[in-house]
Amino acid sequence: MRNQQATQLLSELSHPGRTAVTWPKCDVPEQPIEDLIPGNYLSDKALQLPELTEGEVVRHYTNLSTKNMSVDTHYYPLGSCTMKYNPKRNERLASLPGIVDLHPYQDESTIQGMLQLLFELQGIFSEISGLPACSLQPAAGAHGELTALMVAAKYFKSIGEDRKVVLAPDSSHGTNPASAQMAGFKAVSIKSDPAGGVDMDDFRAKLTDDIAVLMITNPSTLGLFEKNIREIADAVHAKGGLIYLDGANMNAILGITRPGDFGADMMHYNPHKTFSGPHGGGGPGAGPICVTDKLEPFLPSPVVVKEGETYKLNFDRPESIGRVRSFFGNVGVLVRAYCYILSHGPVGLREISENAVLNANYLLSQVKHFLPVPRGERCMHEFVASAGKLKQERGITAMDIGKRLLDYGFHAPTVYFPLTVPEAIMIEPTETESKETLDAFVQTLFRITEEDAELLHEAPHSTPISRPNEVQAARSPCLRADFCSS
Repeated sequence: MRNQQATQLLSELSHPGRTAVTWPKCDVPEQPIEDLIPGNYLSDKALQLPELTEGEVVRHYTNLSTKNMSVDTHYYPLGSCTMKYNPKRNERLASLPGIVDLHPYQDESTIQGMLQLLFELQGIFSEISGLPACSLQPAAGAHGELTALMVAAKYFKSIGEDRKVVLAPDSSHGTNPASAQMAGFKAVSIKSDPAGGVDMDDFRAKLTDDIAVLMITNPSTLGLFEKNIREIADAVHAKGGLIYLDGANMNAILGITRPGDFGADMMHYNPHKTFSGPHGGGGPGAGPICVTDKLEPFLPSPVVVKEGETYKLNFDRPESIGRVRSFFGNVGVLVRAYCYILSHGPVGLREISENAVLNANYLLSQVKHFLPVPRGERCMHEFVASAGKLKQERGITAMDIGKRLLDYGFHAPTVYFPLTVPEAIMIEPTETESKETLDAFVQTLFRITEEDAELLHEAPHSTPISRPNEVQAARSPCLRADFCSS
């Protein structure tokens, strides 16, 4: 029998007089609320809040949590999002009182430990990227993209050049052209060649003298390393442009190669992905960027510096684009990344990528026989299979497969991205999954492709809600406490 408390609203469970807390007596002189808050901000009636016991509240939210999937409870083969297991050790370290209890307005002399951690993390990110300067401020990967492009715009302005064109492959993340547009540039798409890399003829045709930045994801969203990356970088640099490396897929190349070494001038990290940390549902996250020496003066202010044995926040940066994030950034995520990196060390980081690539290629070798992989017999950290043939022959779509996987206890892979593959199913196992889990996933995928199409069209069958109108849900979210009438 389904537990009704997991689906009822707190207002429906409410009973007058019940309480989950006993408030202490007020220890300051009481004043009329009208003396403290202007009358035009006060409600004309008391707020009707639910009245419940502590047990009812805890049970309600615990039951609700069982309706969700999570990295702690399920396998997430979520291509491009790199949803690996998050070590609990990092959570404990990030929750130490000396870290979690700090306040951003404290005097610098009282937060030397935190400033040292952030200073060292700047250096670590620079070393891994091969780019000497770092800002930890941006709050997410897309925010890092935007920040780096703002740095690029300020750089070109400083040398008296008005460049407007940003090139990006058609397989890139949708945030790339969006970030370019927001930073004041014109986004131009480059075609992919039959092998999934940059079409060099189209690239050369669109590489004009007003090129500002080429944004490229390497390894790409197709899970392929761009074999022409050095030629591409040299051509852009010869025109006076910059190379931006979308670092979303750094999990494939840690300790193996560095973006700065193959021509990147700037990049962002997704530390919550590459270096492990809780993420999803819009946050939390971080998007630190690394840049070359010539772009360093334009990084957001402040950065952490070391003067003698003292760590400081340096605001004296006259050419900086300014602050892009309140306080210093999402420090909690950065602390977790710092702990993760130090736990593994240089050799361990390389092994992370080697195992991620091994797992992805193992999955590809098992899946390609019943779900074709149009681009390549081998991959890096992820690959993109296609349900195009299934759709044509039996009417089974990538969405059908993703929804049906939920019934078997697997989160769906990324579907319908990149757009260059019809009925795309992007699969990324990461390094943290065992062979047994991968084998079970492959067997389930195969079983689903053999199931009746009508059964798949109605999947999932085991969840409280099957297939809501996702577009309507995004555009008209229900946020009312008394629930929506439709």
